[in-house]
Amino acid sequence: MVRLTDLHPEEGQRMAQIARALPRIEPGPWLGRRRLSASRVALVTTSGIHRRSDPPFRPGVAEYRLLPDDLDPAELVMTHMSSNFDRSAFAEDPNVVFPLDRLHELVEEGEVGSAARWHYGFMGAIPNPLLLEEVGEEVGRLLAGDGVDVALLIPV
Repeated sequence: MVRLTDLHPEEGQRMAQIARALPRIEPGPWLGRRRLSASRVALVTTSGIHRRSDPPFRPGVAEYRLLPDDLDPAELVMTHMSSNFDRSAFAEDPNVVFPLDRLHELVEEGEVGSAARWHYGFMGAIPNPLLLEEVGEEVGRLLAGDGVDVALLIPV
């Protein structure tokens, strides 16, 4: 991920101004813990990836895409576009932004209880996080319905 200091000074100032204007969201209460080896884990990425057959993400729209656990990585495409975003690592290894193979290895090794049936892809370039509240609650219900104990957020 690019740092503000790596950007052209005007772009860095613009992005810093946007960041300062974002609302502060306080953390919720801690809900307890369960051993990871007994937990069901889902992946949630903000890399803008989805299956080739899914519609591309639309800029600034709070939406998500379902990613099945048995997904073939060759089906993945990324519609996250930005002059400040390098997609070459994703092209080499989708696990960089969606570590599904690593999750399956951890399940096989007994470090993680199981992988969720569904994982979730979001577009990370949502300027106002409050726009994600409704779809976030919807995905939360879907995660709970799948018996997910841990949602691992992969911010990109």
